[in-house]
Amino acid sequence: MAVPPPWSPQLLQRASRVTTLIADVDGVLTDGRIVYAEYGDELKFFDVQDGAGLVFWHRAGLRSAIITARTSKLMKRRAKELRVDALIQGKLMKLPVYEQLLKKWRLSDEQVCVIGDDLMELPMLKRAGLAVCVPEAVEEVRLASHYVTKRPRGRGAVREVIEAVLKAKGLWDHILAQYS
Repeated sequence: MAVPPPWSPQLLQRASRVTTLIADVDGVLTDGRIVYAEYGDELKFFDVQDGAGLVFWHRAGLRSAIITARTSKLMKRRAKELRVDALIQGKLMKLPVYEQLLKKWRLSDEQVCVIGDDLMELPMLKRAGLAVCVPEAVEEVRLASHYVTKRPRGRGAVREVIEAVLKAKGLWDHILAQYS
């Protein structure tokens, strides 16, 4: 059996109820930099461990969504590769989208883990059963979060959360067994 993450009993209880992960992109799945190539193409840097974590998340039968204020062809491609259940782009006000997803998927707030870094995620974080942010998050987001990741933005923070939640739910051994 996998060792549970070094979280408090209250945090483990929150994590055990999670069935859906909602993440931001810039500053969470990426390091926050936006690079423009000479002809206007946008470049983003994604961590392969975050991607693998999302694959494990889906193999465990759990849902995921990405809600981002920006619109990017790269994000559409990455979300498709990772089989993200819902990609919503171009939404500066994220709470209405969050509420629509909960209604569509018949979820309660306590079933949702939100990972964010900036004020746009704050309303969702305040509602989520498990509110998580990266260490580089703005102060208001850090204060509203139940957990601040050890790993930095765009460098495995999402994977850290996924592993912790899967362990809290008793699903990590199932993932490990696929690779043993």
